[in-house]
Amino acid sequence: MSEEKVVTDIITLTRHVLDEQRRHKDATGDLTLLLNAIQLGCKFVATNVRKARVGLAGGAYNISGDEQKKLDVISNEIFINALRSSGKVAVMVSEENDEAIIVEEGLKGKYCVVFDPLDGSSNIDAGVNIGTIFGVYRVAEGSPGTVKDVLRPGNEMVVAGYCMYGSSANMVISVGNGVNGYTLDDSIGEFILTHPNIRIPSRGKIYSVNEGNAKYWHEACEEYFHSLKFPPEGKNPYSARYIGSMVADVHRTFLYGGIFAYPADKKSKSGKLRLLYECFPMAFLAEQAGGKAITGHERVLDVCPDGIHSRCPIFLGSKDDVEDVERIYK
Repeated sequence: MSEEKVVTDIITLTRHVLDEQRRHKDATGDLTLLLNAIQLGCKFVATNVRKARVGLAGGAYNISGDEQKKLDVISNEIFINALRSSGKVAVMVSEENDEAIIVEEGLKGKYCVVFDPLDGSSNIDAGVNIGTIFGVYRVAEGSPGTVKDVLRPGNEMVVAGYCMYGSSANMVISVGNGVNGYTLDDSIGEFILTHPNIRIPSRGKIYSVNEGNAKYWHEACEEYFHSLKFPPEGKNPYSARYIGSMVADVHRTFLYGGIFAYPADKKSKSGKLRLLYECFPMAFLAEQAGGKAITGHERVLDVCPDGIHSRCPIFLGSKDDVEDVERIYK
């Protein structure tokens, strides 16, 4: 009976971030410590997601009008506590809090973190993949750390990522130098590099959109999705795949290509997804992986938010597919 080979030289997320830090001689290590706090939060949430399903938290509602479940509340508290105690954060914005959280003096750092602690929470009881989405800004020079430090275009983010919780916990992250994917190894409690240098195929065969809203779509949107379902002779129609959890739908789009969309329509004139902690991080990752992300009329990362819970339409995914949308909208 042959012995099982044990791999002893593995690349963890912490090791990978430290390697990047060493390449920058002026690095202080603050961002490394902040990313350690984020991955700690993700590990803690992953553990709670695996536990028995939980009921409603007193019928509370968050800023977006979604009913909160206990796991939403727990996840939010986990991230707020992990980020605050890191000593590297000045401002936090969470989907679950009406106002921005300004960290008190003594614990205040030079970064701002925007996050959706549990995206897709309405799918918790169905066992569908859900996740955490986050983005990081550096506090503007001379600023004491205020809400203005996050009301900036997404192109000023320095880090973006998400962690998807399902049969495994998968962290996908970019520090502005490509995109890497990690999988949580429960046996050692570390995220291991499993998907290095993720690149979105230039064209895909899948579209992901809530067609229940088709009644309200604008003409350009109708035309685009009709072109995918009824292509010219000789071309195959695209397959429809829509989970309803942004993290899960975008993760599949990153790996297989195609397009994910939540467009503006006659009912939701600014779209439904939140700009700061959903659209910006995912658009940042898409571009870093060789894809594109637009509102239909402009680059998502160039939009300037007018509030911490601003909404934004989005089309993201394979470069060629998104450029098809651009042409039709023009």
